[in-house]
Amino acid sequence: MPKMKTHSGAKKRFKITGSGKVMHRQAGKMHLNEHKPTKRTRRLDGDRVLVTGDAKKAKKLLGK
Repeated sequence: MPKMKTHSGAKKRFKITGSGKVMHRQAGKMHLNEHKPTKRTRRLDGDRVLVTGDAKKAKKLLGK
């Protein structure tokens, strides 16, 4: 059997840590930022851990 290919969209959106957690970008900071308070855009910085149920699906798409 051939190997399963990694889902292209998933590999651009998720990253797996050394301990196996799935990280993702925080939503809501890509556009229309001019009217959003600086406090809010700062809060949206950085990556977050994906919720367990979604993480299972993401790992499957990543072939892990």
